[in-house]
Amino acid sequence: MRKLILLFLFINFYLAAYNQVIKGTILDKNTKSVINFASVYFNGTFVGTNSDQNGYFELDISKNTSMPLTISALGYYSVTLNDFPADKALLIYLTPKVFELKEVVVNAKSHAWERKANLKLFKNEFLGTTGNALYCEITNENDIMFISDSDNDTLKAFSLKPILIDNRALGYKITYFLDKFEFYKESASLFFTGNIIFREDSTTKKIQKQRFERRRKYVYLGSRMQFFRALWENNLDSAGFFALDSSFAKLNYNKIVIQTDSLKYLKYPENLGISYYTRFPTSYIIFLKEYVYFDKNGYFDPSGISWEGKMSKQRIADWLPYEYSIK
Repeated sequence: MRKLILLFLFINFYLAAYNQVIKGTILDKNTKSVINFASVYFNGTFVGTNSDQNGYFELDISKNTSMPLTISALGYYSVTLNDFPADKALLIYLTPKVFELKEVVVNAKSHAWERKANLKLFKNEFLGTTGNALYCEITNENDIMFISDSDNDTLKAFSLKPILIDNRALGYKITYFLDKFEFYKESASLFFTGNIIFREDSTTKKIQKQRFERRRKYVYLGSRMQFFRALWENNLDSAGFFALDSSFAKLNYNKIVIQTDSLKYLKYPENLGISYYTRFPTSYIIFLKEYVYFDKNGYFDPSGISWEGKMSKQRIADWLPYEYSIK
């Protein structure tokens, strides 16, 4: 009898583990043809795979079940799946970046000096201007194309290929699928969206890894990732954070977090001030949605929030994968 019970438990455990592997096929939305070598991954992590020559993929999602799944491919807009069945094969359709191709032709006529200025501006806004940004290199700069509007106020950047970044400050190799980049010069406002995959730099030596760990810890403390992790655990105070209203009064957990079953959402009727070891806000959360989903890894729905202040300055050079933890 005991052996039968153990066998039953083993079978159920095996089936549960098996159901954590998601399968699917990736297709062109217009032609319905398969898209091979597309990237299937959890945005902001190390976890991902590629579709094969038939557009087919399998991916173990057991460690990232609370995060949306992202699919990206050369020359296509990325697709993000927030809700997907793990027990059924998926058909995923990607839309070609046809409009960008038309605009890039105009950009090809730009003078060399204009491209150089645009590239510098793009890197400052995309990578950031912190010390870590100085140690970041975009290894395929020629794949990035620019176009400005008629009054030269708006700079748009495009790339049909993923942008490859070598972050020698934090020890990461980064692949970034850029969907949209717009910088408005007069107001100095920026909007860019895309998806990111991290890889550890495997060529580093022990002393370099120690340097990376120090820098990673420095950018983590006071970051958006740390804030949402602390909020999930309901320990903002011990982490050094305060959530503040418009009069700088401290808000408690129940005022800003809504929980349904095992899911948590950030909610507040006005802009939310965030301070880190001060009593006055150094950053602000601007709500674009009424409820903003977040999880224990520090992930949050980026489409639901706009940032102002110190946290808005954290660009690609200072981003960490969601697997990061202080050692």
